[in-house]
Amino acid sequence: MTDNYIATPDRTKQILKKYGLSMKKSLGQNFLVEPSILTEMLEAGKIDKNTVVIEIGPGIGALTECLAQAAKKVVAFEIDRRLERILKKELAAYDNIEFIFQDILQVDLEAVFAEHFEPTDRIVVAANLPYYITTPIIMNFIEANLPVDAYVMMMQKEVAERMTASPSSKDYGSLTIAIDYYTEAEIAFIVPRTVFIPQPNVDSAVLYLKRRETPKVSVDDEVFYFKLTRGSFQQRRKTLWNNLMAMFGKADEIKEVLRNALEVTHIEPSRRAETLSIEEFANLANELNKYSILEQN
Repeated sequence: MTDNYIATPDRTKQILKKYGLSMKKSLGQNFLVEPSILTEMLEAGKIDKNTVVIEIGPGIGALTECLAQAAKKVVAFEIDRRLERILKKELAAYDNIEFIFQDILQVDLEAVFAEHFEPTDRIVVAANLPYYITTPIIMNFIEANLPVDAYVMMMQKEVAERMTASPSSKDYGSLTIAIDYYTEAEIAFIVPRTVFIPQPNVDSAVLYLKRRETPKVSVDDEVFYFKLTRGSFQQRRKTLWNNLMAMFGKADEIKEVLRNALEVTHIEPSRRAETLSIEEFANLANELNKYSILEQN
């Protein structure tokens, strides 16, 4: 990296001043000013000339610049139209970047893939995400079952810890289970808050997600399975039994179904959801899914 890269304090400040740009707090904009972090991020995502990248939220182009140098092609989605002239001018030297100024959550992802990528492409999603939008964006991609090989994303450390937590830990929850169902997740490295301007209140982490060829567990009905996992964590301090009744009802016939399902799957009703493995949730979902009486709830 050289001193002329966007991801340096001087160049970032120069660009912001040149274009009269102020950070939008509502969009969670913090600019990374340490190029070595981006180098590590690209290495974590195994991004090379055989990789095409979807970038979410390029900002003023710090990560985009590095991606364009390392990857075959970059398709970058940016919601803030104020950044259009900055990105197109500052990154004009690169002919392998395409900018799309739309909200990634409103985009027809299947159409994007059909238009911009070949079936043989290795596709990686890369982003430096503001914390409030991290989960919706990731879930939107992985639930769409698109041919993304991997995700390498910088996000709030706390969110990354929730996505990679183990059962019986305070961070383990329905989000952990959803991520684990679709991907193999690991925190590649921690990013200190001191490498951003303005400096956020929390540290960040780079999360690497590798898409599973098939989901980690087999479930008969994915919609029901995720309804069950979300509902089981609705009140973390309550027992699984109490959360199940809150979800499905307290009628005697409902209670009988719940008791039977828990007994068949060897799960104690007094346990809390955070102690159940993804396999136990899958077994319980498949057992409960046999009872039509629960469909009414």
